[in-house]
Amino acid sequence: MPLTQTSDKYEWQRRERNQQLAIWAGWFAGIVLFLICWKVISDNTIWEFLADAGVQGLSLIDRMIPPDFSITGSLMLPLWDTLNIATIGTALGVAMAFPMAFLAARNTTPHPVMRGFALAVIVSSRSINALIWAMLLVTIVGPGVFAGIMAIALRSIGFVGKLLYEAIEEIHPEPVEAITASGASRTQVLAWSVWPQILPAFVGTAIYRWDINIRESTVLGLVGAGGIGLQMNAAINNLAWGQVATVFVLIFGTVIISEWVSAKVRGATS
Repeated sequence: MPLTQTSDKYEWQRRERNQQLAIWAGWFAGIVLFLICWKVISDNTIWEFLADAGVQGLSLIDRMIPPDFSITGSLMLPLWDTLNIATIGTALGVAMAFPMAFLAARNTTPHPVMRGFALAVIVSSRSINALIWAMLLVTIVGPGVFAGIMAIALRSIGFVGKLLYEAIEEIHPEPVEAITASGASRTQVLAWSVWPQILPAFVGTAIYRWDINIRESTVLGLVGAGGIGLQMNAAINNLAWGQVATVFVLIFGTVIISEWVSAKVRGATS
């Protein structure tokens, strides 16, 4: 029996038979699905390998200590490429997501067909991981930084577009109505009533996405999309675990700095 509130007190109300049976059927279906998934995972897992996983993990960490900092100088250019991939890719993604957000928002879209198109673009972008975008683009445009930039940009469209169009739909209607009543054009309404209300959300979303893209761009090199991931992949293939540790240290430091920068920018714009 569910607990419901009536006025200032709570009362127990009896569920109908069909409603209770539906709830039990839902729980039963969930348990069955969990057991099926567990069986599939179990059948495809070599449990013998897990027996000494702790020993193997400690052995790998032991081989990575101390890091080989002698290669730090040679990693600066790939690290710079990684930062450029994240920054330029984020800028392109935000630039493409901006009009898509206005087309997708119910209160600013010019036509339902345009809204459907924008939503399809946003959902398509969010459905594909940046690493998969990179794999596709490396095949199309070849390996290198350009493929990484475009992968980050295409992935960012969905994230930025979704958060921004939701922010547009949640704006206060009074400023829009006031400026519209003064005879302003559609462009002027967007510029003077919609844009000021979504500016903090726009800046915060863009900075947050850049922070995420710093992390994602570090692994794009594993599929040939440029950046420090190329050096990490080469070190792993050569079993040079000291060099792998150095790459990890640089990536960790870069992520910490990006966290600090994004926090400062969000604090300044809030």
